[in-house]
Amino acid sequence: MSDIPSHIKFHKQSQMLELCWQADCYQMSAEFLRVHSPSAEVRGHGVGNEVLQTGKKDVRILKLEPVGNYALKISFDDSHDSGLFNWSYLKQLAAEQAKFWQAYLDKLQAAGASREAKTIQFKSVD
Repeated sequence: MSDIPSHIKFHKQSQMLELCWQADCYQMSAEFLRVHSPSAEVRGHGVGNEVLQTGKKDVRILKLEPVGNYALKISFDDSHDSGLFNWSYLKQLAAEQAKFWQAYLDKLQAAGASREAKTIQFKSVD
C-alpha cells in the first residue's frame, strides 16, 4: 500500500482531517496533529529533547498546503506552522492513533500538565 493517501478531506466544523489509503480511512483531530507535529519545536533536536505540548485541546487548523508529492504543511491557530507531515508519518499516526494518543495522555499526567489552555482571569477594580 502506497504512503500517498487516496483521499484527503478536512472537516472544518469538527476540525478533523480525514485521510484514506484505499479502503482504510482515518480521522485525526487538530489537537492530535498539533501535539504530534514533526517540527523541531515539538520533537526537539534529538532523542530526549522532545517538548511536551500542553493546552492544545482547542487548537484549530487554519490552512492545509500540499508540499510537492510527499507532505502536508498544516498551519494551526496558535501560530504553529513548522514541520512537514510527510505521507509516511501521517499514515503511521493514523494507523497507530490510539497508541500515540494514550502515550501523550500518560506524559501529560506524569508532568501534571493539562490539555486545557491556560486562561487569564481578569477582575474589574472599582
